Amino acid sequence: MSGTNVTGDRNPSPWQRITAASGGTNRWVVLAVLCVSLVLVALDATILHVAVPSVTEDLRPGSIELLWIVDAYPLVCAALLILFGTLGDRVGRRRILLLGYGLFGVASAIAAFADNAQVLIAARALLGIGGAMIMPATLSILRQVFPDRRERALAIGIWTAVAAVGAASGPVLGGFLVQHYWWGSVFLINIPLMALILPMGRWLLPESKGTSDGPWDVTGALMAAAGVLGAVLGIKRLGAERQLLDAETLVPLAIGAALLILFVRRQKRRAHPLIDMRLFSRAAFSTSVGCIVLAMLALVGLELIAVQYLQLVLQLSPLETGLRLLPLTFAAMAAGATGSYTLTRVGPRTMVSLGFLLTAFAVLLLTLMGQQDRPLLLTVGFVLLGFGLQTTLFAAYESMLNEAPAATAGAAASIGETSYQLGAGMGIVLLGSVMNAAYAPGLAHVAGVSEADSAGATNSLGEAYQIAAQLGGAAGEALHAAARHSFVHGLHVTLVVSAGLLLAGAVMALKLPRVMECEVSAGGEGEAVALPAQGGERRAVALPAQATGDPYPARVEHAG
Repeated sequence: MSGTNVTGDRNPSPWQRITAASGGTNRWVVLAVLCVSLVLVALDATILHVAVPSVTEDLRPGSIELLWIVDAYPLVCAALLILFGTLGDRVGRRRILLLGYGLFGVASAIAAFADNAQVLIAARALLGIGGAMIMPATLSILRQVFPDRRERALAIGIWTAVAAVGAASGPVLGGFLVQHYWWGSVFLINIPLMALILPMGRWLLPESKGTSDGPWDVTGALMAAAGVLGAVLGIKRLGAERQLLDAETLVPLAIGAALLILFVRRQKRRAHPLIDMRLFSRAAFSTSVGCIVLAMLALVGLELIAVQYLQLVLQLSPLETGLRLLPLTFAAMAAGATGSYTLTRVGPRTMVSLGFLLTAFAVLLLTLMGQQDRPLLLTVGFVLLGFGLQTTLFAAYESMLNEAPAATAGAAASIGETSYQLGAGMGIVLLGSVMNAAYAPGLAHVAGVSEADSAGATNSLGEAYQIAAQLGGAAGEALHAAARHSFVHGLHVTLVVSAGLLLAGAVMALKLPRVMECEVSAGGEGEAVALPAQGGERRAVALPAQATGDPYPARVEHAG
């Protein structure tokens, strides 16, 4: 495997002994362990969503604190992915992964027994650090143990399907735990998972490193982390109804943008950069990253709003809410399981574009939701949404990972996961801001309700219900009805905005390659063929890196 070194231990692990005897067939066992790791991280990204009302009632966080309780995990994770992804390439990907497991377990225990919002936010941030260690390591190890693109496409299909299962199962499991125990139990379930996965990872996973030439750029890694956090913090404060020119918004935005610009310039100058910026000059890589951001931007904010709609508008229990989201899970599993076959048949460009279009159609279909429960409509919408989104993410991830050399798999994986997490965090902020902007005006003038109570009701639908209950009488009923109606109106506006983002993603995907190129081991180094899409045959030849001096060989595609 060019550019990737499996460390030679004096005392080889059982996995290394089995692999040596079996010719490497144990890569599917490795995939199984990595998928368990992924479930752990994906569960924690969504399991808290159905517990938000319970957390609000128990800890009484302010509106900004509530946003941070939800956002701290994905945003801290996004900020540190580059740091830990590139560090794993240097010191060992399994080592970073196992450290991430340990930190995840400790942070879960702290979060479960948090007695105030500040402790819970800090624990969620620690979970984000653990997630940043785990996510790029799983994808880079997968890149290492599956050098053949067709097998790797199947493995990524399984990997993304498992991610969908974890993310979409979070609300179901979280709903069950909140309904039968208390909100802290959604974090306690991580601990037995850690007790299982930590020894399994130590025993079964291979250690691997990328190239280790030159020093690791600590300054650059910290610069990237601070830049991402600054930019996102500014966007969050802008979403909290602050003006762009307010110091609390402008300062972190300006600092974050400046640090990211300096980081890019620093990487271009260094002989041994953390991230080779030439990757972004390849249309397939940069387009795949953009598609991942847009897909998550459109989805995750909607998911949080949808959970609130199911619980607060339709008055479903947390468990019922999770069960309503199960069709999305099964559809995403189906898309991941069939993704490899679809990709070889239609190619990345068509697959990503059609995935975006299907998701946009599903989102627009959901605008037919109202104040009355329509279970069939919700089921159809969630099925189309899950299948379309997972189709997009699978093809985008596969195309992105294929463009990066195996030696820098950790860096490439960190870019993909940063895009995923940053898109998810910004989606909550952006679509949450759209939701608030459409929701608040409907509560400005409610008969019998004071300006102070109206202002409090605009913070969230849950708070509006609490104020309405305190008011009682005709004024309370009027506020309750107005808040419910305004929330549904805001949901419709948010869905339309999300559909616009998804259609933009479908246009962006037109820059991806038409066909799936696969290296041929018997054809000599540097040679590649493109699996034909329906409607005609094409092949692509990769010029050897030795002939061009470029680690990212150019491919010349022509009709066969």
